[in-house]
Amino acid sequence: MAIKGKRKAKRILFTVLVVIVGFVVLTAGSIFVTSVATVKNNTKVAANYAPLVKEDMLTPELDENGYWTFTTDRDFVILQLTDVHIGGGAFSAGKDRSAMEAVAQLVYESKPDLVIITGDIAYPVPFQSGSFNNLNPTKEFAALMESLGVYWTVVFGNHDTEAYSYYNREEISKFYYNAEINFAHNDKAHCLFQSGPADVDGYGNYIINVKNTQGIVTQSLVLLDSHSYTDGDYLGIRWAYDNIHQNQIDWYSREIDNIDAQNKAIDPDSAMVKSLMFFHIPLQEYLDAWNEYVDNGMQDTENVILKYGIAGESGKVVYAGIGEDEMFETILAKGSTQGIFCGHDHLNNFSLDYKGVRLTYGMSIDYLAYFGIHKKTEQRGGTVITVSPDGAFDCYGLRLVDKAKID
Repeated sequence: MAIKGKRKAKRILFTVLVVIVGFVVLTAGSIFVTSVATVKNNTKVAANYAPLVKEDMLTPELDENGYWTFTTDRDFVILQLTDVHIGGGAFSAGKDRSAMEAVAQLVYESKPDLVIITGDIAYPVPFQSGSFNNLNPTKEFAALMESLGVYWTVVFGNHDTEAYSYYNREEISKFYYNAEINFAHNDKAHCLFQSGPADVDGYGNYIINVKNTQGIVTQSLVLLDSHSYTDGDYLGIRWAYDNIHQNQIDWYSREIDNIDAQNKAIDPDSAMVKSLMFFHIPLQEYLDAWNEYVDNGMQDTENVILKYGIAGESGKVVYAGIGEDEMFETILAKGSTQGIFCGHDHLNNFSLDYKGVRLTYGMSIDYLAYFGIHKKTEQRGGTVITVSPDGAFDCYGLRLVDKAKID
């Protein structure tokens, strides 16, 4: 009887296991099928937005350094977007459409010459999106931008290529540079992404220039890969974020010197070329500046002048790289870069001058990543940057909900 009882228990256990495995397989299959249909539908929606109507639309050309260059004697307008967080799966379909609609409305409102997205276009976190596939949301976003008909480019964020997502940075870079969407291969396309030099760490270290009709570069837009996680924190559980690497800093310094030399070959009396910098994860100096402002009773100091915005994040407030780097010190020594624009911390939208350099958080899009953030509106929007013909610049936050100018 004991033997029969054990056999019966084993059969029951086996049956239960079969049922559980079957349920998991059916559920996974259902999610997969639903995700495929969702991505197909959302990509179709993205591809059917009306193109931006803008007078005097500029067209870039490749310069002798291989960088895209816009030529103009008027103001040049950039729209910075960040942390779009398209999931590309069955669970995130509605929020993905909200994110795309937000992007479109901000483009229509600001009428930019160029859109720069500072990371986290994709959010392949399966329990929120229903997918590990980070290429699908990338494709959805590309379809949206191409339908809007505005020149655009990207730098990577930590979520764009998670350790568990299907595609790595190299593979996503190849998509951004493919013949269908990249202007280098298709004169009807609008993506200006470049993967950057092979001997510099990361993917997406490159420059886009704005020059005047005399051939002088009035503004260099420096785009950098701020990488992802480090110190063994492969899943980002400890928020151990990486820093800009030294060979990227050295590359930046060399390229700025080269562009400045080319300017001086045209006009020996020209000042150091001006530049702006774009990447995802903020520098430690964002935290240093904010803490100095807070420690002074929320008042400006000799080093810090708050221009606008708030720090809405809790905890560390600024989730910068955990290591040391010489990026900011090199910027000060070089005397070229006037402003830095990042994303990453979705509820921070402050912009301040720190030691003569403007440090700005882009307003975020995110409807998906932070719990309950789809109900919030104060942080959602874009950042409009206007570069003057003399290379000076200013910026303001453009809030989505009411199109209010935050400056």
